[in-house]
This record gives sequence, structure tokens and C-alpha cells, in this order.
Amino acid sequence: MTQRALITGIGGQDGTILARRLNELDYSVVGTLQPGSATSDQPSNAKLVEADLRDSNVSRNVIMDAEPDVVFHFAGISSVGYSWDHPVETAEVNGNSAVALLDALLELQTSSGKERTFVNASSAEIFAGTTASPQNEQTPIAPLSPYGASKAFSHNMTQVYRAKGLKASNAIFYNHESTFRPTKFVTRKITAAAAAIARGKQSTLELGNLDARRDWGWAPDYVEATLLMATHDRGDDFVIATGEAHSVREFVDAAFRAAGIPDWQALVTSNDAFGRPADSAEMVGDASRAKDVLGWTPTKRFDDVVKAMVEHDLSLL
Repeated sequence: MTQRALITGIGGQDGTILARRLNELDYSVVGTLQPGSATSDQPSNAKLVEADLRDSNVSRNVIMDAEPDVVFHFAGISSVGYSWDHPVETAEVNGNSAVALLDALLELQTSSGKERTFVNASSAEIFAGTTASPQNEQTPIAPLSPYGASKAFSHNMTQVYRAKGLKASNAIFYNHESTFRPTKFVTRKITAAAAAIARGKQSTLELGNLDARRDWGWAPDYVEATLLMATHDRGDDFVIATGEAHSVREFVDAAFRAAGIPDWQALVTSNDAFGRPADSAEMVGDASRAKDVLGWTPTKRFDDVVKAMVEHDLSLL
């Protein structure tokens, strides 16, 4: 019998990748989009629904209308910087929507007598204030931003509904990139700029803190992890990461080298205006549990990710 999947935020990077993957696996896919947004990257057989998930009634109706076997909750504000300027909106979008969806899915499970599955896109930012490195599923939650706090709330509520009988899992995603990233993200800003400078269409690149360190992986690998969680026999929490930390400076170096510009230092400047009010020094995840329990391992490492993004941006020019 065909499985029906609901992807919230189907127009984003992870939602787009997952929709294509589920299409290959013959799932029936329903995806939510923010009202007024548009996307042309979805499989033709995916049903798209405009929904403002901040409205709990809208979130409930999405669940009841779709009657999904599995929900992949990817919708949300994904920028830490944006969350500092819009903390209330971030709390509503990232926190309240998750609760409304979880509650409606549990109601559907109870009324139908059929098990339902929920996979929540949690975030490494829930650990941003910790002193422990690397971080794993047992690391104390200590967010440093409105974004991190909102993700911590959805993470905890996913655990609460798991305790109430829902097969609910948290995918604790560390930074993951792909060619679907918009240029508002620093990684795609870097790769697009490196390509543009290499082609003579841009002269310089201005960034924030070049010393911030992150664990960067390949988004299709991380989306695959959510599929493994969905088909696992029970709900659980899993760190999804490469286990390697690299600085923004290293990302810049790898991107410019991939674009054929090894001597890039004079082309890149750092501006404190692009920094965050609070930033963690090192974020690196220990995904050994995902490997042991789910059999998940990343297929691309840091240099491979950067190279793939730069090659894509060069091809666009």
C-alpha cells in the first residue's frame, strides 16, 4: 500500500530534496508552502498546499485533510540572524507549529487506530551554549539564540508526544548544504561569490566572523537520515553530523580554490555587522549513534560539499 507523506516546508532545501527522494520511492506526497510563495522544483505528482502553520487550526486541518502516514516537519525560520530581529515570529513558526502538528497527528492516530510517524527537524543550535564538544544526544540543551530556543521547544515537545504514544523522532541536524541553498545563507553566499569573482562578475566578498566553526555536511545525506528514522521501528533522537568542524575561513579557502583562485585573501573582508549577538565557538556533532542504530553515514565530506556547490554556481554563470 502506498505510504502518504506530509512534508511541511516542501519549498525549502530539505523539503525539495526529500520530495524528490520520496517520489523515487513511490510515496504519495503532500507538501505545505507559505502563502504567497512559489516553487518550481517539486515533483509533478506532489500536492502543494498553502498553509500558515502559525495558525494552530490551519496546522490541524493540514493533518486531518492529508491523513499522512508520516510527517516530515521541515517548515520554519532557518536563519539565526533573522530570529534575533524577529523573535516572536520565530517562536510561533518554529515552536507552536510543531505542537499543533504533533497534537493533530496524535489525534488522527487515536481516531484511526493506525500508527503515525513524525520526524522533526531539530538543530545543533539547541547545543550552542554548551562547553562540551563534540555534542551527542545526551548533551544538555543550551540554546544561545531565539532560533535555538524555538528549536529546543519543538525538540522537547516531540519527546513529550513520543511519551504519549506517537512514533516521533528528532533529527538533530548540524549545518548541511547543497545547491538548493539560497544565497542568504553564508555558505551559498561564499560559493556564489567565488564563482562570480572567478568569472569577473564580482570583485570582492564581505563576510562576518571568519573564525566561527561549524560541522558542515551534504543535505541529501541528512535528508536520507530522516527516511531511516521514519522507517525505524520506534521514535528516537539522533544527531546527524559529519563529526568534523571547519571554520568559515576554511570554507572560503575551499570555495575559492575550487573556483581556481588560491590567493583570495585580498578579495574577502570581515565586517562585524554580519556577526551574531551571541555565537558558539565550536559546533561539531557525534553521529555515532545514528551509524550504530540506523546504519547512517555521510557520503560527502567538507571538501566534496564545497566543491559541488562551487561547480554548480560556476555552471550557472
